[in-house]
Parts: sequence; structure tokens; C-alpha cells
Amino acid sequence: MPRQRRYHHGDLRRAVINAAVEVITTEGTVAISLRDLARRAGVSHAAPAHHFKDKAGLLTAIAIEGYEILADSMQEALAATPIPLPEIGVRYVKFALEHPAHFEVMYRPELYHRDDPELLAAKQWARRTLRAGIVTLPHGRRGEAAEFGVIAAWSLAHGFAVLARSGNLAEDLGEASPLSVFRRIAQRMIPAVDPVSEADGSTTRP
Repeated sequence: MPRQRRYHHGDLRRAVINAAVEVITTEGTVAISLRDLARRAGVSHAAPAHHFKDKAGLLTAIAIEGYEILADSMQEALAATPIPLPEIGVRYVKFALEHPAHFEVMYRPELYHRDDPELLAAKQWARRTLRAGIVTLPHGRRGEAAEFGVIAAWSLAHGFAVLARSGNLAEDLGEASPLSVFRRIAQRMIPAVDPVSEADGSTTRP
């Protein structure tokens, strides 16, 4: 029988999250069980519930962490270049490829407590960072029109990330890395994202 590990305060929570991320990466969210994660951590089956209460609570913590990691990375891109939106998109794809478990959980709100205040704050932080990239564009405008730019840029990065993660771009990418290909796409397309014309609803380019 394996010897149980002793944890300092706070270590168990981190250990359970790490174990859950590993399980989701290899087996998907359906394989998550607090009892199994307790076994992996070498603690009583009730110990994870002390920190997360239930499976949804654990997945909420993973979603929060994912949005924070993503927002941090996009914030770096925002501060690094005069027109950062293409690089923000690259950071989004990079996050999806390097943190597949977080990415999987974040966009499945049926899995977690979607009204959790900390989660809502983390989501808003990521959204504000993306929106900040939109308004740096030469033809960017604030208000409702800028929201269409946010949606367009987000859709492009998210769609590419999903296709790359699922292996559906393997033949198209060849020997090129997903990030290098997306950077070229983003540099050509994302700067051209312009708000929808308020007059007729048509899309214009700068």
C-alpha cells in the first residue's frame, strides 16, 4: 500500500488541481473523480471536497486559473508591441496548445459554477485585455462596433486553436509549427479587422 504524503497548508489544493489537469489532458473531463484524485494524491477521499466541495468546484478552479494564465500572457503581448492584436491572437493559440486541459474546461460552462465571482472576474480580465488590443488598431473605434472586432479576432484565434489541437490541420501545416502559421495568418487578417459600419451593417477594411 503506498505511503500517504503529508501536505503543508495549501499544498493539497495545488496537488489536486495538478492531478486533475493531467487526467483531463490524457482522458478528458469525463474521467475526473474527486475520489480518484484523492487516491492519486495519497490522501483520504474526503480531503479534496474540503477544498472544492464537488467536481464542479474543482473544474471552476481550473477554469479560473486558465483565464488568469491566458490574461497574463495576452497582457504581456499588449505591452510589448504598438499594434499588439496579432500577437495577442498568437498568445491565445499558444495557451490552447500548452494548456489543453484548462482550455477544454474554460469553454464548457456546463461543467463548472459559471456564476462564481472569482471566475467572472478572471473572464472579464481576459476579455478586457483582448478588447484593449482592438482599440489599438488604426481604424478601431470604441463602443458597440469594437465588440464586433473582439468577436472576429477571438473567433479566428479560437477556431484555429481548436483545429490545431484536434489534429485537423496536420496535413495543411506540414512541417510548419501551428504558432508560426497562425502568426502569419494573424498579421495578414487581424489588423484588417474593422468595426462594422453603423450605417448599413457592412464590414469595411482600413
